[in-house]
Amino acid sequence: MYNIKHTVVRLGGAGLLATALTFSLAGCTSSSSTSTTAQESEQAVVSDTKANDAEESASLASNTEAVVTTANVTTTGVIDTTDLFTERDLTQTADTSDATTIALESGQDVQITKEGVYVLTGEASNVTVRVEVEDTEKVQLVLNGVSIANDDAPAIYVVSADKVFVTTVEGTTNPLEVSGTFVADGDTNTDAVVFSKDDLVLNGLGTLVVSSTENGITSKDDLKVTGGAYQITSAADALEANDSIAIADGSFVIDTQKDGLHAENDEDDTQGSVYICGGTYNITAADDGIQATTYLQLDGGTFTIEASEALEATYVQVNDGTVSINATDDGINASTKSASVGTPTIEITGGEVAVTMGAGDTDALDANGNLIISGGTIDINAQFAFDFDGQVSFTGGTVTVNGEQVSEITSSMMGGGFGGPRDMGGEMGMPEGMYGGQMMGGPGSGGRQG
Repeated sequence: MYNIKHTVVRLGGAGLLATALTFSLAGCTSSSSTSTTAQESEQAVVSDTKANDAEESASLASNTEAVVTTANVTTTGVIDTTDLFTERDLTQTADTSDATTIALESGQDVQITKEGVYVLTGEASNVTVRVEVEDTEKVQLVLNGVSIANDDAPAIYVVSADKVFVTTVEGTTNPLEVSGTFVADGDTNTDAVVFSKDDLVLNGLGTLVVSSTENGITSKDDLKVTGGAYQITSAADALEANDSIAIADGSFVIDTQKDGLHAENDEDDTQGSVYICGGTYNITAADDGIQATTYLQLDGGTFTIEASEALEATYVQVNDGTVSINATDDGINASTKSASVGTPTIEITGGEVAVTMGAGDTDALDANGNLIISGGTIDINAQFAFDFDGQVSFTGGTVTVNGEQVSEITSSMMGGGFGGPRDMGGEMGMPEGMYGGQMMGGPGSGGRQG
């Protein structure tokens, strides 16, 4: 498994983000970020920052230990991971020496119109922190013990920016809730507690608790998570993005009536990927645990998923990680969600994958195309272990079905044996191991099929 490491780098105050941090990123390009001077918002609650709040910012800035997450990113997978995480993405602490501190007050929205770092504090109801800056500007919101309970609007709403960071302070728990029906902002259906039209990065050393009657956290662009703890309860998707979700680290406890992680762009089926190389995930989902439109690639992480379908995309690739699945439909499913990807494929090259399926017409690994296994340890407990419509390649790894290690894979294979009720080969007079016209190969036969 790829290890996600926290490195402590000692730097002085304002020089934190301006100084290049050195760490090893396989497949990542580290780019230094410069700290920016925060400007006061146009709203009264921000323009009166108060002298006492300035002391709190100074106290935060006095901590000169910058915690950095090192993302060991695979460069040979199906997703292009070049420059996936920047140095600032991976820095879990904020330089608040020039920050503006905002004490939240009930009923008073906060309007942020200038690039900078903003420390948010306090407990309030019916407040939206609204970020609306130039599309070349970055904003960092530092949550230092924030509690927001809204009736019908996001707690954090990014209207425009180049990128917005939401960073939780170590030792703090920050609950954000929307308990009623979301009200649209003009033509924008703001249906998440944290809703961003542009790139969104979640990081930090604290805890973010999200409760929503719709989506939990949404980015209409790219969503990245590189650290922090997240407890999300949602009636719709817990984490949602249009273009991509990329996670390097973090702890996630998700309970959703829809999908745990969901990446989909309704207007462009070439978008909508999910990449994960670390973190821990406890996902309970009424629908999918993790769903991508194009590619879903796991390079690390520990996953415990209870869902209808646990992992779903056009192309699902597991290279590393520990994945425990309990599903009622398909454990891992590859189906055509993006024509640009080509043949739906499940590919397992490494890691540990354990799949337990409910009774009935269920499949542990279900590919509406090809199934490729070249490594890893796969342990399946299911009535039907494999279902695929294309070709199979089994060239490595250990596969166990209902306690029996197998040496070849047959579609709709039951209990570690062959010729179960859904293996129609025998009934149709085909040679053993054929189903639907495809010959099934064992280790060393067939190679990778694409």
